[in-house]
Amino acid sequence: MKIDDSILSLCLFFTSNRFSRYMTKIAEDAFAETNLSPSYIYLLIVVYQYPGITQKQLCDKLSIAPSTSTRFINKLEKLNLVYRRSEWKETHIHLSEKGVELCEKMDECFDELHKRYTSILGEEKSHELAKILYESSEIIKKEKF
Repeated sequence: MKIDDSILSLCLFFTSNRFSRYMTKIAEDAFAETNLSPSYIYLLIVVYQYPGITQKQLCDKLSIAPSTSTRFINKLEKLNLVYRRSEWKETHIHLSEKGVELCEKMDECFDELHKRYTSILGEEKSHELAKILYESSEIIKKEKF
């Protein structure tokens, strides 16, 4: 291996994780008033958009492991933001009234998040980067490694 910074600047794994750490900090700041991490916020928003979503569908939409979703849902249940309802062999996730109220106030946080990263990267670059990352993630997801 040659010795230079190319392992840091040209490695997709390293650069994507580095970028993710920066974006996580920006998102944590934007969602600070909720006292929840961005991961929990996105889970709530998906449940808000898909009332009664199954835990399996939720895992697929968020690209998380079942054990991770269980941990997230357990915490959100303790906060009275979601509840589970079992129907036959499936568990369906629903927002509580408190969860619905929180999600309905989320627009301001998402606006703040968008404002923060577009002020740094610009609107066009932000949109382009999100599109490229989403499309690339979908390609990798299909590999079923």
